[in-house]
Amino acid sequence: MSDDVAGSAVPPGGLDAVAWPGARLGEAIAALARASGLAPRLRAVPAAPPEQVWHGEALGRWIAASAAWLGLEAEPVMVSYAEAHQLIRGAGPALLRLPRDGTPLYLLLLKGGSRRVQALGPDYATHQLAPAAIAAALRRPLEAARAAAVDRVLDTAGVPAGRRARSRGAILREQLGPAPIGDCWLLRLPPGASFWSQLRHARLVRRFGIFLAAYTAASLLWVGSWWLLGRAILGGRLDRGWLLAWALLLLTLIPLRLFASWVQERLIIGVGGLLKQRLLGGALRLHPDEVRHQGAGQFMGQVVESDTLEVAALTGGFPALKAGIELLLAGVILSAGAGGWPHTLLLLGWVAVTLLLIWRFYGQRAGWTTARLQMTHNLVERMVGHRTLQAQQPPERWHAGDDLALDGYLDQSLAMDQTTARLIALVPRGWLLLSLLVLASVFVGGGDTAALAIGLGGTILAQQAFNRLNIGTAYLASALIAWRQVGPLFHTAARPVATGAPDLALAQPYAPAPAAPRAEPGNPSPGSDGRVTGERQPLLDAQGMVFRYRDRGAAVLRGCDLRVYPGDQILLEGPSGGGKSTLAALLAGLRAPESGLLLLGGVDQPTLGADTWRRLVAAAPQFHENHVLTATFAFNLLLGRGWPPRPADLEEAEALCHELGLGDLLGRMPAGLQQMVGETGWQLSHGERSRVYLARALLQDAGLVILDESFAALDPETLQIALRCALRRAPTLLVIAHP
Repeated sequence: MSDDVAGSAVPPGGLDAVAWPGARLGEAIAALARASGLAPRLRAVPAAPPEQVWHGEALGRWIAASAAWLGLEAEPVMVSYAEAHQLIRGAGPALLRLPRDGTPLYLLLLKGGSRRVQALGPDYATHQLAPAAIAAALRRPLEAARAAAVDRVLDTAGVPAGRRARSRGAILREQLGPAPIGDCWLLRLPPGASFWSQLRHARLVRRFGIFLAAYTAASLLWVGSWWLLGRAILGGRLDRGWLLAWALLLLTLIPLRLFASWVQERLIIGVGGLLKQRLLGGALRLHPDEVRHQGAGQFMGQVVESDTLEVAALTGGFPALKAGIELLLAGVILSAGAGGWPHTLLLLGWVAVTLLLIWRFYGQRAGWTTARLQMTHNLVERMVGHRTLQAQQPPERWHAGDDLALDGYLDQSLAMDQTTARLIALVPRGWLLLSLLVLASVFVGGGDTAALAIGLGGTILAQQAFNRLNIGTAYLASALIAWRQVGPLFHTAARPVATGAPDLALAQPYAPAPAAPRAEPGNPSPGSDGRVTGERQPLLDAQGMVFRYRDRGAAVLRGCDLRVYPGDQILLEGPSGGGKSTLAALLAGLRAPESGLLLLGGVDQPTLGADTWRRLVAAAPQFHENHVLTATFAFNLLLGRGWPPRPADLEEAEALCHELGLGDLLGRMPAGLQQMVGETGWQLSHGERSRVYLARALLQDAGLVILDESFAALDPETLQIALRCALRRAPTLLVIAHP
């Protein structure tokens, strides 16, 4: 046992006493969601997974599907041996599989902690557990393989019994530190859930209330200190006692301000993380047509604006919020001061003037941002197509229109800067001058010194608020403008996604049926023309499908029927624009038919689930819709599999490369499968890219593989090699090509 486990508390009966058996895993996930306040859907508890998937990748799919069935998300987590303790202290709600021989056991963590974590037992009671005991249970399988060797080393070295546990733990940490530990899932709300619910579950709403209370108290103390000092000076009683009281108020103010700043930073980090997760979820749920109709420059603009939204909204929101609190307090204080309600009305009028300037600044900032993003879009598009420009356009036209765009951008920048200068210089100084004139008139008229002190405190507080408002204005304006670009992504994350029942997530790729007897007259053999023979069930069945693009009136496909049986090898030919690629996208689950029936294994996509459908049907799109990413060669090959890859995955990928004639390429690349490729890495030829796309589809181990013009860029000899490989590797194959 490692040293960090020594002396840790273990419940009576061990961890097994508070763990859930595999037969109750579905019930356990639902119970954990309810106990954690995640508000799962009111659905029947998923049935327990079959015993054959209590281990391995299929178990992860079943857990993810069960969480999605309840409207939640189960994120698999893999940590190193050295980080297991840290994971347990910060995890919750989480599901851990305890390594056991035979029937597995699962531990449900409700809330982490440095000394104790809360676990939900099968009796629905909350138990307090030591993180070290849980970490020891997760590490035990890794330690078992080295325990005997470590004990022999300790015996040889003559380590005393009192130091044996500590020494053993140090050796194991050194040897097993980077070793991976899996079988852990974090249960959370999906990115598309209500953002308010996500804020509440992350306890950010409560933290926001604490911040408001702390900052309001600090502002009141600050005003009180100036009121005390002003009253002492104006009343002619500035002695040691008054100064001591003033100093005590300021000293009390310091920890409150520090606490409010700490809470503010925690809020910024928490909300920023949720916002990034939401925007990423929205980007991943964009429809293919939405992605296709935007250029690289527009995507670049969205990336820039998403960062602007996070920084500007959170950085500028708090100064604006503080300014609002201070202006509200200042209005109340001024009404009780020497100027009375007229002084408060003056403040309201000045706030109105400030808001007019802010509105003007917002309009100018919006135009300036639009010009900047358009210039960014044009620049990126030209960078992407710079080779085409060099080949097709004369040099004098390469930068046509750039000077006009820059002139317009500079004019808008100048106008915006002038408005900014007015906000910074005029608003706070103008308020201070007008407010002091009001107080001076009261002072000359012999007003009460206490009331004058109160009015002076309100004046200073309002001036501080206007200074904060100026800081927050630019940020908030940038955030609102960025929302125009990023808002659609935020809302797209809430789009519903088809989630199938958990048992359907275990569906395996359909293997070809045994060879059927030779066809007899009057009993034709099954084929791709839709004729059914005997008892063979179609792998994929399309009946009466209709599909039209949103920007077109006529249907691209109308009354489309197709049946594909396990083991079929189909060639689909047709002219350009005939709807072949559209049909491939429908069959692969990338698009949904407007009407008609599309079944995979007798189940439609909403029932089967989008993830399971795409796992069972792999597609290699046309060349212009496929990409080599800037990453390792192995990553580009294994995109459709789990990452990081297992050694067996890398071996299979390398073997497939040799089958496709990419062995010479692997031999030329210094790092082999780990060679960086893409725009900034090793450059692949047109034919090499085509075979990478083909290998990517075949490595997904899908039951049906769809190749959309995947052989168009290959010479006849290489085409024969690639085609034989595809026919040999794909259980069922659909190839789309021109006649």
